[in-house]
Amino acid sequence: MNLDRIISTIILIIIIIGAIGVVYIVLYPTQAEKFTEFYILGADGKADYPSNLTAGEVSTLIIGVVNREQNTTSYKLLIKNGGNVLKSENFKLNNGQKHEEIFKFTAGVGRQKIDFLLYKLPDTKNVYRHLFLLINVK
Repeated sequence: MNLDRIISTIILIIIIIGAIGVVYIVLYPTQAEKFTEFYILGADGKADYPSNLTAGEVSTLIIGVVNREQNTTSYKLLIKNGGNVLKSENFKLNNGQKHEEIFKFTAGVGRQKIDFLLYKLPDTKNVYRHLFLLINVK
């Protein structure tokens, strides 16, 4: 009988500890990771970027931003080719909302780097996300 009481007490303690753990998890859930998805895709919606172009050729990309910051966030998208600004746009996204747009460009002759800079406003000094595309234009 004494052994039965000890086993029952141990089982009761395990149940109480488990219940406390469940209550803690319910009351204090872990925060989801906060981040922003930032991507570029080729014209067909796949990761097949134009890399060799002919002078005067119009190339198309899809630029996407998905807000996973757990709150409404304002962004600034800046696209540059060398010192030239090709596009500058501010927009706001709710948590989970996606912003996708078509971007068409014509590059000059030579090897070039197109920078895609995403800022999380109001900070316009520090780039939050940075992507780039290297292209050769003949």
